[in-house]
Amino acid sequence: MPAFAASMAAALVAQLIALTIPQVLQQIVDGPLADGDASAVVPLALLVFGLGATEALLYALRRWLVVGPGTKVEARMRNALYAKLQDLPVSFHDRWPSGQLLSRAVSDLGLIRRWLSFGLVLTGANLVIIGVGVGILMSMNWMLGLIFLVCSLPLWWAGWRFEGRYSEKSRLSQDQQGDLATAVEESVHGIRVLKAFGRGKHALSSFRAQAESLRRTEIEKARLDANIWVWIMVVPTVALALCLVVGVWLAANGQLTVGELVAFFATAAVLAWPIESIGFMLAFALDARTATDRFFDILDSENTIVDPAEPKHDERPRGELAFSNVHFRYQDSPDRFGDLLDGVELVVEPGETMALVGLTGSGKTTMTALTTRLYDVTGGSVELDGVDVRAFTREELRRHIAMAFEDATLFSASVRDNVLLGRPELAGDEPAVQAEAERVLDEALRIAQAGFAYDLPEGVDTKVGEEGMSLSGGQRQRLALARAVAAKPAVLVLDDPLSALDVATEARVEAELRSVLADTTALIVAHRPSTVMLADRVALLEAGRVTAVGTHSELLRESEHYRFVISSLEDDERRHGGGDADEASESMREEAAS
Repeated sequence: MPAFAASMAAALVAQLIALTIPQVLQQIVDGPLADGDASAVVPLALLVFGLGATEALLYALRRWLVVGPGTKVEARMRNALYAKLQDLPVSFHDRWPSGQLLSRAVSDLGLIRRWLSFGLVLTGANLVIIGVGVGILMSMNWMLGLIFLVCSLPLWWAGWRFEGRYSEKSRLSQDQQGDLATAVEESVHGIRVLKAFGRGKHALSSFRAQAESLRRTEIEKARLDANIWVWIMVVPTVALALCLVVGVWLAANGQLTVGELVAFFATAAVLAWPIESIGFMLAFALDARTATDRFFDILDSENTIVDPAEPKHDERPRGELAFSNVHFRYQDSPDRFGDLLDGVELVVEPGETMALVGLTGSGKTTMTALTTRLYDVTGGSVELDGVDVRAFTREELRRHIAMAFEDATLFSASVRDNVLLGRPELAGDEPAVQAEAERVLDEALRIAQAGFAYDLPEGVDTKVGEEGMSLSGGQRQRLALARAVAAKPAVLVLDDPLSALDVATEARVEAELRSVLADTTALIVAHRPSTVMLADRVALLEAGRVTAVGTHSELLRESEHYRFVISSLEDDERRHGGGDADEASESMREEAAS
């Protein structure tokens, strides 16, 4: 704030200096020029030059003072926004389009920075200068000053009408820009689908419709802006014309000297820019206000999943995972649909591997998300070693429980960074830390059968590109599984992590996983019979409840619904050919990459 205040002071002093120049011109006209003393003009002319040079230097100082602080404010706001987005629960991100968040983090914060560095500083200085300038005009000649003041009143009325209309259009425009950013992001991420189905023209048609809607809004904003500019340009011109007529009459009658008339119009000329800037600054301020409102839409969002005031701490849990009378429904789910999970009871013993099976929509993925508080239960509790998971900090809980998702997401970073994401303590440069990081990386890649990473162009230091889309689906899943294994959790939650693998690769991964799962509690969502066979016991989820728990053979014997579910899984596996592209196709991809 001191820098912005100093910048405003520099702008104010510069314009005050500009207001003194007409007073010097009055002295020149009424003095040396009226007396015919040319030699006396030189000192006054040098004074005008000095005042002008000082004014220019102060304007340069104004810009220099705010450039650094303005960017720092923008950076702090962007960091705060990003931190808030990281802290907000998954349910928030389910509701908010990514383009809306992106537009707030980039264009809105850039607009706020420009307003702070330029709009705020000049608006404050210009308002003061307009007040001082009108006072000077009134002191020169009250009649001319009163004419100028009265003629300016319509400007305030026009500005008041402009504010209400422009604010609405400004908010609409910025929201439409966010929607347009979402459309671009979706089409870029889904470019393979659009090309595969030949729907590029359809996507373009939809994009054009959104872009046209934004264009119409921007034209409406420009029309409103043009209307205010008409008032700003016409009213001062009419005022000056009236002042000129009255001023000449007063000078002809000896009530005003020629120097005073020159000084009056020179002062009015200095005030021209501050007055003309009213419309621009008003529109700028309204855009910045809308951007600020949109920024605080995010910062003021309530985080319903927070750390406890007095968190529990457990250095290394035994790994017992229990669902006790768990109820859950999504925030926007209509009441008539009831709870997705309706009183789930399940205990996974320490070191046990439990497979979770059920028909599509039975709530399997939701159950896994509750373990790490991606969502919070709406009733009952999920417990780790008898302690409600809500009693741990989220950071500690997610250190004890690691997840691998069916939809494997990688980051635009190296294979090494992606796999060791859950082990920040291995990011150091010390030789011992680097050696341990290499050991953990090698072991995780071996278990996940992700040795292809060593054959990439730069080995495990190869950047995998945005969301890992340069890799096949099976490769992404294996790296995501390696990431979960490398975290060395007490509990490993796997949401069908092998669905994109061919049968042979899946068998090798499962063989390696058995060694990992020997002393790790695991909850695995199974969409394949082969994944079910990996488990010690199986839990059958039906209509939001666990209706049977036992070994695979026991449930085949005792549960008709379980036999139906397994039969459905086998049918799906036969229809989809066992997973991702065949091994030869994948080998060609890996060979091309290397």
